[in-house]
This record gives sequence, structure tokens and C-alpha cells, in this order.
Amino acid sequence: MPKNSKVTQREHSNEHVTESVADLLALEEPVDYKQSVLNVAGEPGGKQKAAEEELDAEDRPAWNSKLQYILAQIGFSVGLGNIWRFPYLCQKNGGGAYLVPYLVLLIIIGIPLFFLELAVGQRIRRGSIGVWHYVCPRLGGIGFSSCIVCLFVGLYYNVIIGWSIFYFFKSFQYPLPWSECPVVRNGTTAVVEAECEKSSATTYFWYREALDISNSISESGGLNWKMTLCLLVAWSIVGMAVVKGIQSSGKVMYFSSLFPYVVLACFLVRGLLLRGAVDGILHMFTPKLDKMLDPQVWREAATQVFFALGLGFGGVIAFSSYNKQDNNCHFDAALVSFINFFTSVLATLVVFAVLGFKANIMNEKCVVENAEKILGYLNSNVLSRDLIPPHVNFSHLTTKDYAEMYRVIMTVKEDRFPALGLDPCLLEDELDKSVQGTGLAFIAFTEAMTHFPASPFWSVMFFLMLINLGLGSMIGTMAGITTPIIDTFKVPKEMFTVGCCVFAFFVGLLFVQRSGNYFVTMFDDYSATLPLTVIVILENIAVAWIYGTKKFMQELTEMLGFQPYRFYFYMWKFVSPLCMAVLTTASIIQLGVTPPGYSAWIKEEAAEHYLYFPSWAMALLITLIAVATLPIPVVFILRHFHLLSDGSNTLSVSYKKGRMMKDISNLEENDETRFILSKVPSEAPSPMPTHRSYLGPGSTSPLENSGNPNGRYGSGYLLASTPESEL
Repeated sequence: MPKNSKVTQREHSNEHVTESVADLLALEEPVDYKQSVLNVAGEPGGKQKAAEEELDAEDRPAWNSKLQYILAQIGFSVGLGNIWRFPYLCQKNGGGAYLVPYLVLLIIIGIPLFFLELAVGQRIRRGSIGVWHYVCPRLGGIGFSSCIVCLFVGLYYNVIIGWSIFYFFKSFQYPLPWSECPVVRNGTTAVVEAECEKSSATTYFWYREALDISNSISESGGLNWKMTLCLLVAWSIVGMAVVKGIQSSGKVMYFSSLFPYVVLACFLVRGLLLRGAVDGILHMFTPKLDKMLDPQVWREAATQVFFALGLGFGGVIAFSSYNKQDNNCHFDAALVSFINFFTSVLATLVVFAVLGFKANIMNEKCVVENAEKILGYLNSNVLSRDLIPPHVNFSHLTTKDYAEMYRVIMTVKEDRFPALGLDPCLLEDELDKSVQGTGLAFIAFTEAMTHFPASPFWSVMFFLMLINLGLGSMIGTMAGITTPIIDTFKVPKEMFTVGCCVFAFFVGLLFVQRSGNYFVTMFDDYSATLPLTVIVILENIAVAWIYGTKKFMQELTEMLGFQPYRFYFYMWKFVSPLCMAVLTTASIIQLGVTPPGYSAWIKEEAAEHYLYFPSWAMALLITLIAVATLPIPVVFILRHFHLLSDGSNTLSVSYKKGRMMKDISNLEENDETRFILSKVPSEAPSPMPTHRSYLGPGSTSPLENSGNPNGRYGSGYLLASTPESEL
């Protein structure tokens, strides 16, 4: 018996032992295991399973070029959030000061975990379900949770594309339909619509013409037929883009990923030429340092990093699984992360340049309105003309002259000044008016475009850009759903993809009710965020602490041909998990301190009010979070108690042979390889990575073999490792 036999090594034990058939067969003459009678209940054996997986890998579609793959990753990671959420967070959280926590978290969490997802997808060549089943079978539920989160996000994300489609078609008019308030006739009298007059033309068009929104989430109000048609168009476009997998979506990416940069460049040039653009940009880069110490700012920055790079959704893994094994995903991670950050900053420059222009216009409007009030007070002798500086000319009143006049009146009429109802008309106040998410694109930005020369052209370009940004993200989101399901359950690709789109359209009707915008808030702000954070943490733990950072780094070295930076070793092992645990705890505490709610548009008041979700909506929200995270504990429990196969299909027999032999799952990290039968390497290389010992940062440990690497059978058989890890 060979010296390295486990039986020989433990021959003095008298206890009951379990030895895998693979270990026993290693001592016998070679057989064709694919035809072996040891195939129980029709289940394929370990070697047959590996061979089937190898054939799957060979037949797996591949990107036509590296450029197509990079554009796909950019299209998925660069989305609508870069255009409206990142600028909003900058505006809300101290301008340039927000860039500090964002960059720090991007470096210590975002890039390492993005590289991790790229690497595992490329190495294992499966979707999220297959990847996490391979890394740690008991945490295989991570893949299923990723699919569910992708479904939740896709349901409401395509609704936003539908809104953009609606505005796109409405842009082919001059003047733009949201440039003026509608006039209604009351008998022989024409009056401005009251709701519009109380708010603004762009706000009225968004809430009344586009959404026809109800006063609360409890008032469904029925379907909005205009948005229902737009949602149908959106899902039809997405379906056609992804129905053939990367063969169809890869070609779409050439346009959907590059066109937004053309539009952003055009808007940046146009924006910088606008009056007041410099004021907006300076306001953005003027840091409010006190914000850097606010834990809420760091929590929001972390959430933005997750969403910006698409971490935890499975789309990154799905796209990278179609790569060749020797692709330099290390370079890809840095490149895509940099482009994503660059796009966010570029979009923020554009937004603040345009908002600076809008703020100047609104500030001048404020000056004119308040100057008319002052003239009225002067004519009625409420104010003395001695209060007006001699150089002030009301026919050509500047903001500087008004500010001086305002200070004089406020000083002299100190006690009665509030009764005058005068506004300070400060440009900073206009720039500080933060508009979140959809409001930034569909209210603030559209209002600014009404003042552009050739405004319909710019409006068409802007909403076409939003459609393309959304389409790129939706392709990645759909890949996060379809790729793991098709890989795992071998369902027909085209039929399953079409079925997903049809199912999502009908479920998406929830979001095109008159109260649909409130459900979008529920899904976007709450139902996806917390499960996504949990998924990302468990991904990190599964690779770094269960599968093993040393082992994973060694496999990356084999795959890439060079050893990745030590930086990633420490980030994956210590820094990233700790930071994410703190941020997750902060998110849970925040939910407990501030009950979930939404901004409701009250028609009668023509104003927004923050309302808490009613009890039934809270129950729905909790259910959504539970459904998204439930697969993780369910799969863990089922596999821990052996109620669900881990897919290894390894036969084992029990016997007594002297000394007790430990179960293979309890072997040390450097003693976990098994002897199994395999073909000649040139005929059938294993698709699964061999487990080699990595001694830590800076080490280059060779593969550790015991005795003859080919055993007693010569070059026809070789060592292969188990394709699963144990907790």
C-alpha cells in the first residue's frame, strides 16, 4: 500500500472511519469511471460530473472581443445612479467633502470586491448560483438571493426607463410641454391651473401629466395607461437585447455604453458656456468638512459604491463567466472602477453647471419679484425712499444692488421686517436646494433645459441618454437572473428569457398605477439595499474566510500568470469585512431609528409631504426583505443537515481499519486534495481550479505533492481537488 495512503497513515486507530470511494479507487487499477457500476441511482459520478462541466465550459458562449466585454461591464456599472444619485449625494453631503468618503470606500471595499466577483466568475465560469455553490455549498443560497435582488431591481428599474421613453417622445415639441403651466377655461375666463401655479410647470408636468400621481400609497387610483404602454415598450426593448444572451446584448453595448459619453461631453461643453455655470461648479467643489465626520454620509457613500459597481447583483459574475481563463481581470477591475468614478464626476460637473445656470435664473426671478414688492411698499409709503441707496436703479436691478437694499431695510425695519415678506434671494440657497433621484432628472434638469436655445434637441438627447444608460444596466441585471438559472437548471435560453420579460412586465404593472412611484421608492430605498449589503458581506466571507484567501490568491496567480497585489489579500481578509459589518449595523440602526417612509405629492397643496408607510406597506416591505435573504439560511440549513445534496455526488463507505481516519472535510488546508481518476490532461483538463497552497502575501509556493505526483499509474492520472468547501 502506498506510503501516502490515508489508511497507512492512520493504521493504529480502532475507531469507525469513513473513506471516500475516490480514495479507495486510487489504490486499484485504472478503470473508466464514466462507465463504472459505482454510479448510484443514476447520479453521475465525480469524474463524469467534471467531464460534463468541462463540456459545458467548452460550449459556453464567449465575448467576441475584449472591448465588447469591457463595454458590457461599463454599461452595467454605469447607470442612472451616476447621473442623478451621485450628484444629489454630492449636493446633499457637502460637495467636494463627499468625494473623500466615497473614494476611501471605493478603494477599500468597492475595487477589491469588484475584482473578487470578476475573478470568481472568470475562474469558475458559472453564474452566481454555480459560483457560490462551488466556493461554499452551504452558502450556495447567496446565488439565489442575488437572483431575487436582481428581479426586484429590474422590476422598478425598467419603469424608470419607461418614464424616460415617455419624456423622450414628448420632447419632439416646441415649446417643450413642461415649459409653461396649462391654462384652463372657467366659462369665459382663462386661468392658470391652480396646482401648476402653486408649484412650477416642470413639477406639475411630472406629477400630473406623466405620473398622474395619487396623494398616498394607499390610493392606487388604477393604471396609468400612458405609462403602461411605455413600460411595455421598455420590456420589449430589453427582451430583444437579451434574448440571445451575450450574442445579442454584446452588440447592443457598443451603442448603449458609448452614446451616453457623447451626450455627457456635449452637455458639459454646453453647460460650461451657460451663464452661472461656474457658480454651480464652484459650489460643488467647495467642501463642507463637517460632513466628512457624519456617519450617515459614510453609510450613503458605501451604498452608492455597491450600486455603482453592481456588487452583489450577479451581473458582474455573469459577464465575467463568458471570459477566457487567461483574461487579465485584475486590470479590468481597476479600469471599470476608474471609468465608473470618472463618469460620476463628469455627470456631476454637467449637473452642477446646468443647476448653476438654473439657480442664476431663479435668483434673478426672485430679485424681480421682491423688487416689485419694495416698489409697492414705496408707493404706499410703507417704506421711505430714504432707505433706497441712491445708485439703485429698479429698471436694471442687479442681485448685488438688491442684496444691499435688503440689508438696509432689514436693519432699519428690524421689528416689522418679517411682515414685509421679503426674500434674501441668495444664490447659495438656490444651489443648496437638493433634489433627489428622479426629481433631479425629471424636474430640475428638465426645467433648466427649457431655458436652453433649441431646447427640444437637448431634451431629446438627454432622455435618449437616460434610456441607453438604463438599458445597459438592465442587460446586466437580466444577466444576473438568466445566466445562473440557465447554468444551473439547463432551461432553454430564449424561452426562459422571454418568459422572464413577460412575467416582469405583468408584475411591473404595480409601478404604473397612480401610486406606483411610491412603490418604486419602497423597492429602491429599502427592499434591495439591505439584502444587497448582506449578500456582499457573505460573498467576502465565503471567499476570504471559508474558501481561504491564501488558496484563492494562489488560484488567481495560476489563472493570471502573476501574483495580485498584497493589498487585495488584506482587504479581503480583514478590512472589507470589518467595514461592511459596521456599515450594515449602521443601516439596521438607521431603519430602527427612522421608520421607513416616502415623499407623497399632495394635489390640493401642490407640495410634497413625507409620510410613513402604513402597516400593510410595512408588512410588504418586511416580506420583500425576507424573501430576498431567505435562500441563504434555507440552503445553509438544508445542506448542513444533509437534506439537500451539495452536488459533489461522492460515494463513501465505512469500515474499521486500525487507527481512526478523519473525514476528508476535516483535513487541513494543505492536505485536502483527493486522488480521483482522470483522463490524460491533454484530453480532459479539469474545468475546476486545483487547490494550491498560498503562504500569504509575497509568497510563491509551488504545488505541494506527496510522493510521485502521478501516483502508481504514471502520467495517465493526476491529482485533482474537491470542488467544494466545507464550513
